[in-house]
Amino acid sequence: MVFENLDEAREFFKGDKFALTNGMTIDEIGEDYAVCSMTIAENHLNANGTVMGGVYFTLADFAFAVSVNNVHKITVGMDSNITFLVPAKGDKLIAESRVLRTGKTTTFCEVKVRDSFDRLCAVFTGTAFKL
Repeated sequence: MVFENLDEAREFFKGDKFALTNGMTIDEIGEDYAVCSMTIAENHLNANGTVMGGVYFTLADFAFAVSVNNVHKITVGMDSNITFLVPAKGDKLIAESRVLRTGKTTTFCEVKVRDSFDRLCAVFTGTAFKL
């Protein structure tokens, strides 16, 4: 692991202004995973009154970044995809990123985004390049 503890990871990612401005936090970090979460606010909703797709994507991308940079700092995203399954219920989103494969130059992850009721709302996959 690159980060020795949760505080070190939080210190590194304090520069991620977009995620932090939107209330996203790093809750857990391990050798091959990271968990990030956020409280859903009114400014995260779309015209239908449900969470905007970009919110799911940003939270998933943030969890992805935390997990891949814990494998190798500095790592940047090179490809990602998200599938939306159901609209979130409740007031919280939780994203758990799992490193599925890490190689010499790339790392591949899957991120599951769940709501307050532990319902699977979206699945994100991403490939990152190690700089």
